[in-house]
Amino acid sequence: MSTSAVEVNPLAQSASITENDLIVELVDGRTVTVPLVWFPNLANATPQQLNNFEFLGDGEGIHWPDLDEDLSVSGLLRGTH
Repeated sequence: MSTSAVEVNPLAQSASITENDLIVELVDGRTVTVPLVWFPNLANATPQQLNNFEFLGDGEGIHWPDLDEDLSVSGLLRGTH
């Protein structure tokens, strides 16, 4: 049986935000969902601020310029908050 390796440097390909969660889809097919309450700047932001984000590098992280908030994809996978 063959298995594929888990991405060593996980990269985001898309992200969306619900009322309570940040949902990040990775290029290797995984989806990471984390609660916004883990990140007070995000939890207290307006929908407009939350939806104004950009990917850092090739998808190693997510940046919210209006909030001066950066999250790494590897940190999200580790459960760092």
